Amino acid sequence: MFKALADPGRRRMLDMLHERSGLTLGELCQGLDMRRQSVSQHLDLLEAANLVTSVRDGRRKLHYLNPVPVDEIQRRWIWKFQQPHLASMQSIKERAEEYAMTRSINHTRETVPDYAYTTYIRATAEEVWHALTDPDLTGRFWGHAQVSEWTVGSKVDHVRTDGSGVSDATGTVIDVVRPRRLAFTFDDPHRAHDPSFEPSVVTFEIEQRHDLVKLTVLQGRLARMDDRRAVGEGWPAVLANLKTLLETGDVLPQEPWAFHAEERAARMAEHDGGAT
Repeated sequence: MFKALADPGRRRMLDMLHERSGLTLGELCQGLDMRRQSVSQHLDLLEAANLVTSVRDGRRKLHYLNPVPVDEIQRRWIWKFQQPHLASMQSIKERAEEYAMTRSINHTRETVPDYAYTTYIRATAEEVWHALTDPDLTGRFWGHAQVSEWTVGSKVDHVRTDGSGVSDATGTVIDVVRPRRLAFTFDDPHRAHDPSFEPSVVTFEIEQRHDLVKLTVLQGRLARMDDRRAVGEGWPAVLANLKTLLETGDVLPQEPWAFHAEERAARMAEHDGGAT
């Protein structure tokens, strides 16, 4: 990580991805005084250091700042030494995922995912797929059971595990490529039947790499900054619990989303109020 960060050109690329997520190689070249081949080589080094994650979108390759190594730097170096003049590093992970970009190309409105997060799990692609689609397993690491037939067009419900049967989010499966890709809409169940409402879309991309799985979650169509902030807090907690479950057989000793318990309770209360 430190070797990757040592080059000023690579640091400039991270700055650009911090400012605007989902940039293509061509867009990165426009803001840098270097050849396309050099930019591509720098991106390869940043991806190898896991500081950048890339996602295929048709013929395009979109690049995102990956907050995982930055968080490791925080825990290993910054928090340990308590250096006040380095405190700005703490905001990178929180801010890097809050930006959305919508572009118009050939008069066609094209939306780039608002959020991308990548983690690596010692498991098989089938094990990760099963964990993401099984109600009992999702109930263990997610705090809600994901209930669906997991066929295109089928309904998805994010059901509480307290026996109430309340669904705090609902959606429709839009893409299933087992065990590599799963996409579904995911939003407020009380607006599911509103034809003017555009729900957010969650996509899981699962890639087997020898004994590891590269798991990337994308979420797009987030309407409010509060939604983007909640997503930036929620997905790292959920995927950390998933990783721990698959690698050790048990979830984390403390529910990671408990750190944001007040916000979570407020959102659930809103859904309860809507139901009444």
